Amino acid sequence: MQKLSLLLLVALSCSAPKVKHDGFVPLCNGRNLHGWVNVNCAPETWSVRDGVIHCTGRPTGALRTARQYENFILELEWRHLTSGGNSGVFIWGTPVAAPGVPFLRGIETQVLDHGYNPPGKGDRYTTHGDVFPIHGATMQPFGRHNGQRSFPSGEFSQASPEWNHYRIVGSNGVLRLSVNGHEVSGGAECHYRQGYLALESEGAPVEFRNLRIQELPPSGASAEATAPLDQGWHSLFTGLDLRGWKTNAATAARWQVSDERLRLRPGATEPEAILWSARSFGDVEFIMDGRPAKVEPVKETDLPTLQFRGAELKLAAESGQYQRFLITVQGRTVTVRRNGQEIQRLALPADAPLRGALGLSPAGGAVEFMNLYAREL
Repeated sequence: MQKLSLLLLVALSCSAPKVKHDGFVPLCNGRNLHGWVNVNCAPETWSVRDGVIHCTGRPTGALRTARQYENFILELEWRHLTSGGNSGVFIWGTPVAAPGVPFLRGIETQVLDHGYNPPGKGDRYTTHGDVFPIHGATMQPFGRHNGQRSFPSGEFSQASPEWNHYRIVGSNGVLRLSVNGHEVSGGAECHYRQGYLALESEGAPVEFRNLRIQELPPSGASAEATAPLDQGWHSLFTGLDLRGWKTNAATAARWQVSDERLRLRPGATEPEAILWSARSFGDVEFIMDGRPAKVEPVKETDLPTLQFRGAELKLAAESGQYQRFLITVQGRTVTVRRNGQEIQRLALPADAPLRGALGLSPAGGAVEFMNLYAREL
């Protein structure tokens, strides 16, 4: 009897702790989004229901991990709730969206339902697990490919509303995707090869569950091959509406939200139509992408313009091209960088308040903003 009890104890000790000792840890606690960061979506876009991460699909954007990963095995299950749904899992991504788009720069493992069927299916894309770099990332694709897009070697994914299993192995800049137990696609020489992991919202409801990760020994990704670290950025724009901004009849008449963009209709410059942030800031950095909507030539009155603590900033940008602006305010000094290059430096007025709201000015021409972020210094 003692021997039987001992054997039973040994058997239990080998089987029960398997989840704890196989090297995997969960990426979702099943109750809330602790450990995740809403990059650029509305508060309701991402939620946890009965252990499942649910995404409404609106707006297009991302939910990323709070920390970076280099080498790992990532496992998860996903399903679309409507036919033709589109989503993805971003690997080695940036902390904020890439300039002029709502997506992170990184390597995407496609999460696409079979009902998605625009022209080019099978030649430009598939719905069975493509892997490809986006918005500045690079990769040498495995197998059949179109450009840097790696097509899957077989068709193994299930259509909505069935669940699918992904196993993504990233190591030393090499990425491999297995769909429902079959390795199908991937690439080498990925850049970046260390960064954030993220789930994508792109137009239709999708769910993720059983997310878990096993970290592998590091291989020393260089600083140049590592995505920028998050510095505490938070989004000022939901991508859906003007929550977080002060509105009135004049702003409602001039400002519209569509396609994850904040659009200013042309018209007279009215102080009442300045769109002020609900939050106020002292020493701060802002990221924003802006462009005049007007075709060439662009006049000074067509440029995106900001108001902050008594200063007016005109953001010089080429027509039709989104420019990324980084505005730094420390003490009374304001520095404006466009695409990494300093283009303006000025001093706040001597009587400027210590804190103030950010104002998007209704300049004469039509302008557009997207990817608005702030971090207090």
